[in-house]
Amino acid sequence: MLKKIALIAIMFILPLGAMAQTKFAHLNSQEVVVVMPEFLKAQADLEAMAKKYQEEMQRTQDEFQKKYQEFLAQADSLPKNIAERRQKELQDMAQRQEQFQQEAAQAMQQAQNEAMTPIYKKLEDAIQAVGKAEGVVYVFDLARTQIPYISSQSIDVTAKVKAQLGIK
Repeated sequence: MLKKIALIAIMFILPLGAMAQTKFAHLNSQEVVVVMPEFLKAQADLEAMAKKYQEEMQRTQDEFQKKYQEFLAQADSLPKNIAERRQKELQDMAQRQEQFQQEAAQAMQQAQNEAMTPIYKKLEDAIQAVGKAEGVVYVFDLARTQIPYISSQSIDVTAKVKAQLGIK
């Protein structure tokens, strides 16, 4: 009976001792990502792409407004069948414009996903390498997980991840 109690006590004490030696780390991945050269290039490329889509949408909007104003100015003097045809043209233009906006939004989302996937993969690889080098059990990402308390014993590896990526 005494041996069982001692064995149970040892089973509880050993994990507590092991926990005292367990190391945790944290970083803010957002702080790292925003200074990665790949991210800066991807942002510039995406902004250029968005600008082209915005210019095209503005061009088609201007074209629609021009035709609409012309239609309004002539609507009373046009024969019914011509007025109906021009109304149909305006409706078709509006539908094409709406479809283009949806396609542009989808294309932008896909381009962003394609640009960011390798960046996040590179970041994850750097975090893994630093975590292994530091001998930590977990690396918590403050940008992804809200952690209400961080002990001074938790190692901030943000700078080490930047260094692993060659960022100062």
